[in-house]
Amino acid sequence: MIESTPVSVDVLVLRFDPGARTVLLGVAPRAAEPFRGELALPGVLLGLGERLREAGTRAVVGKLGLPSAALTGIGQLRTFDEPSRDPRGPTLSIALWATANSAGEGVRWCTLDEVPPLAFDHNRIVADCAPLLADLLWRHVEFTAGLMGNGFTTAQALDATEALTGDRPYPANLGRTMERVPGLRRTAEHAAALPKGGRPPSLWRWD
Repeated sequence: MIESTPVSVDVLVLRFDPGARTVLLGVAPRAAEPFRGELALPGVLLGLGERLREAGTRAVVGKLGLPSAALTGIGQLRTFDEPSRDPRGPTLSIALWATANSAGEGVRWCTLDEVPPLAFDHNRIVADCAPLLADLLWRHVEFTAGLMGNGFTTAQALDATEALTGDRPYPANLGRTMERVPGLRRTAEHAAALPKGGRPPSLWRWD
């Protein structure tokens, strides 16, 4: 008789920090063994009859301490099935993305290219999912809106794109890409004037 393999849900929680001009990933110390005290992605075992979004929200709230109201989107990335990924025995890990609009308390935020050593196979999960996150930006409405919020400038869009892809696109090219995103529009509004003068950047908003 083949025994069922437990399924864990591990979440890559992202937020855009306008001050730091980059996208940040949230990790926190584990409160229990194995790897007690080591940094890790928020994760939980999938409960009986529980949906992935429900488990992902439970992981973020319980492990990162972010309120559920801070979550602005959540979705699935891919599955990791390395048998030795958990010292307690074989488990499947379903990686999810989540976007947040709050830094919370006790969360360690890091850039995707400076992720510290993490428990389990979480560094591999981040590395393998990073290109998938880059593909979601400006293609997946829930992800993009959750990450960028309702009002943002072209400069902030360039910062987020560079943080996820590693390359800074030409503003005109990115503007054309953004104009094709359903529900996103360039407004007649402008952000605050630049300190040294010049034309203030226009704002983008969701319908």
